[in-house]
Amino acid sequence: MPWGKPVRDLIDHQAVMPYLIELLGPKLRLDHDYGMFMQKRDGHGGLHGGHGGSHWYRFRNGRMENGLTVVTYFLTDAPAGAGGFCCVPGSHKSNYSVTEIPQAIKRFEQDAHYVVQPAVEAGDVFIFTESTIHRTLPWQADHERRNILFKYSPGYSTWALNYYDTVDLGGLTSQQKRMIVPPSIENHEAVVNAV
Repeated sequence: MPWGKPVRDLIDHQAVMPYLIELLGPKLRLDHDYGMFMQKRDGHGGLHGGHGGSHWYRFRNGRMENGLTVVTYFLTDAPAGAGGFCCVPGSHKSNYSVTEIPQAIKRFEQDAHYVVQPAVEAGDVFIFTESTIHRTLPWQADHERRNILFKYSPGYSTWALNYYDTVDLGGLTSQQKRMIVPPSIENHEAVVNAV
């Protein structure tokens, strides 16, 4: 997406960074991003997520370890029943895979009480691991749905096939430039020095 200053400022938003550092560690990186815009009755795919590849959630030695993690900035309201983001709360902690959810529920041909579409207002932010089972419900509101999604990974991990080109993304701060580096198993400078 084209990055104007308001969007660039979200890359390392001061209210969100402490959560990302807790979830991913201080050497996190921005893996990829996109905008999501939907008109009434637009829809996107079935339930997806779960563990595998770059998607994981573990808890060991008293600490969380997360793979690909999503920060969704809601630019418009999504009241209850409007559609948009929905998920199976707590599914990132389960041993169940998305294939164990019946197809009729995955495709929303049948309701399931455990699939929740939270009501949000413009300006709200959701942070969730991609190992959470989730989906975008068909949009039911009269106004356009508008979200910006930033997907972060630990510094050594990636899901994206392409990496950012800092030349094309002028105007980044030094911290933002450190956050868009390609993945590396070598130690690189932490994104932030302190939380």
